[in-house]
Parts: sequence; C-alpha cells; structure tokens
Amino acid sequence: MDSDRETVAMESKRRERQTGSTKYTCHDVEAMQESDDGIGLCGWLLVGCSLLLMLATLPVSIWMCIKIVKEYERAIIFRLGRILRGGAKGPGLFFILPCTDSFINVDMRTISFDIPPQEVLTKDSVTVSVDGVVYYRVQNATLAVANITNADAATRLLAQTTLRNVLGTKNLAEILSDREEIAHSMQSTLDDATDDWGIKVERVEIKDVKLPLQLQRAMAAEAEASREARAKVIAAEGEMNASRALKEASLVIAESPSALQLRYLQTLNTIAAEKNSTIIFPLPLEMMNSFIKH
Repeated sequence: MDSDRETVAMESKRRERQTGSTKYTCHDVEAMQESDDGIGLCGWLLVGCSLLLMLATLPVSIWMCIKIVKEYERAIIFRLGRILRGGAKGPGLFFILPCTDSFINVDMRTISFDIPPQEVLTKDSVTVSVDGVVYYRVQNATLAVANITNADAATRLLAQTTLRNVLGTKNLAEILSDREEIAHSMQSTLDDATDDWGIKVERVEIKDVKLPLQLQRAMAAEAEASREARAKVIAAEGEMNASRALKEASLVIAESPSALQLRYLQTLNTIAAEKNSTIIFPLPLEMMNSFIKH
C-alpha cells in the first residue's frame, strides 16, 4: 500500500513538472511571503554579506537602500528572486539591501483603453464592426507581478476576444438595443478571467456599432415604409372619425333648422377674420320662396 501511494505521489509530481504551471493564487502568495526559510542557508549568508557591505559603506550606501513610491504606486520587493515577506510596500519610504534585493513598481490607478473595431458575425449572419472602451485597475500588485508578464497587454487582448465571443451569440436587434446588457456580460467575463492576475475590471462600454452601407439603406427603407403605413392608417382612422362626426352633425341640423342658420353665421365670422375682399353670403331658401310668391 505504501509503495502504491509513493507511486501515485511521484506520478502527480511528474505531471506537475511537465505542465510547468507557475500561476499562484492569493493563498500561495501569502504562504510564499510568510516563509522565512525559503532562501536557504546560502541565501541568508548572502543577505548577511550584503548587510555588512551596506554598513561598511555608510553613509553613501544609504542613498541606494532607501526608495520612495508614490501614493498611487506599490513596490514588490524580490530578495534573491523570491517575493519579500509582507507583500507590496508603499506608499512612502521603504528599505532594500544592495546586491540581493530588487523591486518592481506597480501603478494602482484606473487605466482605460479603447478596444479596436472588431468585425463580428452576429447570430443572424450579419457582419458588424463594434468597438468599445474598458476601465480596469490593479487590485493585487503581487499577483499582477507574479502571475503574468504584462498584465496590460494581456487584458487588452482578452477584451478583444471577449467582445467577439459575446457579440457572436447575439443577433443584430439585440446588439443595437441591449448594449448595457452586453457591456455587463463582458465586464463579468473579463473580471472572472483576470482575477488570477490581480486585476479588477471596473467598467466596459460599447462605443459604436457600424453597419454595412447596404444594410443601412435597407433598414432606412424599411423604417420609411413602416412610417408611411402608420401614417396611412392614422389618416384613414381620422377620416372615419370625421365622417361619423359629420353624420351626427347632419342629424342635429335636420332636427333644428335654426342650427343651419347658426352655421352660416359661423362661416361668415371665419371669412371675416381672414380679411378677404369677396364674401359669399348664402341666403336661406325660405326667403327666396317668399319673394317668388309675391
């Protein structure tokens, strides 16, 4: 049983060596920082020699040992190639040993970049050109240094591929109407993917969706035809309502002959307000009949 366990352990170690994985999680980095004996005996001897050299060359060496980082920066110190205990240093003053220590400054401010226009084939087989903008910041300086060579370049490339992947699952109508949902989906995907790099994606926005010229003309013609159809329907409904109102008015006038005279007076008032030189005055037929009898 013991030999079987040893065989399994050796096989797992061999697979880990073959994969060559160097990605660390937050717990791995913390354990690496808290290990005092990680540099070994020779490492401590070198550190002691460096400390003696610094003391022997005082006060000149003090200018090489004291470093300053700004408010928006953090410094990752490496001692003999290993991350120093305590994690990122700063802002302000920190101390390093000559010959054995080196450090890398990491900018913690929010960084924005434009996603170049991407030619995307939508779900309904329409080719569109879409660009956007991404805002991110370094959340864990240690992971940003230990897990990836260039976090900025990697985030830019990942944003381009994520934009293509997300838009490839949408049709044209969804891309034009649901920009906020697409941006939120991209932000969640990028944030999950860059979590191991110590990067926090704060915001993603879709800037512009460019359609082919022929498709723009087709959509404009479709929209114009739709507006004309609605206008004709509205005009037909207006004529129908007007005819019903005229029918009701004629019934009222038929019941009361004096209503027709009032309508004549209203028409004369309207004509007089327009300052016309010619006024046509309609006479009632009853008055004409009385003249004919005489």
